[in-house]
Amino acid sequence: MPKGYVIGRAKVTNATQWAAYAAKASEAIKQYGGTPLVRGGQMTVGEGEGRARNVILEFPDYATAKAYLLSAEYGEARKLREGAGEIDLVAVEGV
Repeated sequence: MPKGYVIGRAKVTNATQWAAYAAKASEAIKQYGGTPLVRGGQMTVGEGEGRARNVILEFPDYATAKAYLLSAEYGEARKLREGAGEIDLVAVEGV
């Protein structure tokens, strides 16, 4: 069965508030069996619009990645992030 991934691209405008969100989101990631593969780090834009903060989370399967992203647990973390930046998040199925 293919793994599932949550991929995020973010622009942080309030680092303190974002850190609180990240800590709460990390709890939900663990609860859903996720593993962070990428969290920040160096990046280079090859094409299109890039954002300074990139995240890739691996989950056992697509259904679990989607469940994490839409979960009440992650929703609690999302509330802490309001007004602290912009983010695009998608759940995708691996190969």
